[in-house]
Amino acid sequence: MRHIDRSTQGHRSFTRCERGRAPALARVGTVSHAGGVNARLEGPAESPAALAAALRSTGYLADDGLATATFLAMRMNRPLFCEGEPGTGKTALAQALAEVLGAKLIRLQCHDGIDASQALYDWDFPRQLLHLRALEATAGAGDLDVDAVEASLYDPRFLLARPILEALQTTPSVLLIDEIDRADDEFEAFLLEVLTEHAVTIPEIGEVRAKVPPLVVLTSNRTREVHDALKRRCLYLWLDHPDLQREIEILHSRLPGIPERLAAQVAGAVRSLRQADLLKPPGVAETIDWARALQLVGASHLDVDSAAATLGAVLKYREDADRVRKQLDTLLAS
Repeated sequence: MRHIDRSTQGHRSFTRCERGRAPALARVGTVSHAGGVNARLEGPAESPAALAAALRSTGYLADDGLATATFLAMRMNRPLFCEGEPGTGKTALAQALAEVLGAKLIRLQCHDGIDASQALYDWDFPRQLLHLRALEATAGAGDLDVDAVEASLYDPRFLLARPILEALQTTPSVLLIDEIDRADDEFEAFLLEVLTEHAVTIPEIGEVRAKVPPLVVLTSNRTREVHDALKRRCLYLWLDHPDLQREIEILHSRLPGIPERLAAQVAGAVRSLRQADLLKPPGVAETIDWARALQLVGASHLDVDSAAATLGAVLKYREDADRVRKQLDTLLAS
């Protein structure tokens, strides 16, 4: 098992010449197949179709491929690796699953330079220091049992659970590991072990094992290729932008009462925008925002004036907005 040395994590670790020992080394625990790792989150869905219906009740419209992959991930107790362009519903899927399962959604947002301490746990140094001063004030520095004091400093009440540890300790839970493509290779390797074992060992406390492993959803915008070893541990799902009819259905689901004409016009215009050479093509979230913005300004249909006034809801770069604004007539006519 690989140990994660946290003693060199800069300001996140204790500066330990006089403050006690460094944050503990964490490692993935060994799993007995007779233990809780064989358990799985129980959901209301007995088939992919039932899961799709349950997701629909939350406002998330899943096609057959998405519903089947998600159903199998739940039944096989495997992480679901969702890859696709930004705005295709990867993060929203995890949110909808948490709602369907009645589970807590725990999110780990990946970023460049993320390390194990930010994902697993840390010690609450200010509270530990206050505790130590309280002991000194009560008993006097000379009367303290060093071993007993050290043991009390590493009590679970001083443990700060980060997302992965929190997910292992919480049942039921959905662990969303968002934008894993922004993390580095070392973090991927650490993550692979955790997802395989569903347990970690904290030297001062012992092993923490999930009674029921969380449902894990990883997302990637494919800014870089994620290593095959991590993908092999998961079930893979590619999410693309919805077709025109499904996007209209999404608008009706998320914005009840939207006029049919407006929904069709917005979905069609967004589809045309995605085919243009934009810096950031709009995702489904932008489609919903645009339709809602048009409703709020009292537009019953999409025309040049209403589109120009609300373009900031769908396009997020000035260059894109300037380019599209000059072509609104053509865009709305298509």
